Amino acid sequence: MVLPKTVESKAKIRFQDCDPFNHLNNGKYIDYFMNHREDELIKNYNIDVYKMAKIQGKSWVSSSNQIAYLKPAFLMETITIESQLIYFDHSNIRAEMRMYNEDKSQLKAVIWCGFVHYNLLNQRRETHSDAMMTLFDTIHNPMPTNIFEERIKQITRKAKLN
Repeated sequence: MVLPKTVESKAKIRFQDCDPFNHLNNGKYIDYFMNHREDELIKNYNIDVYKMAKIQGKSWVSSSNQIAYLKPAFLMETITIESQLIYFDHSNIRAEMRMYNEDKSQLKAVIWCGFVHYNLLNQRRETHSDAMMTLFDTIHNPMPTNIFEERIKQITRKAKLN
């Protein structure tokens, strides 16, 4: 079975997540991105971060987020979110996630989320297992740059050409 390097799902923007202008609240973008990634990790890679935490005492904790808001997402709009693993080492991972309108003709936001593998019992950084490193090597889908601002320039430049 070939594992996907990029995963995708749809969601609907809900009332409680919007500001008075019926736009998705800036802080809520991260919730939509994280919910997408958690669901897709289970569905595509059989990684349940909560189950891991409960059984093994290990999981990932957020270490950084960089987000660019490009176009608003609106109340009751169906959005499409894509994500992929763009970096990993022995205890860190970084995912890029992109939020589009439903048919992916308009990019709304891009986020890079960094995570540290963490031992909840010892309260310290944990090294990824060999099996996890093998999985990461299989699904790794790097970007042409390691600088977020450069990535956003690439995306917006490409959008202007289309």
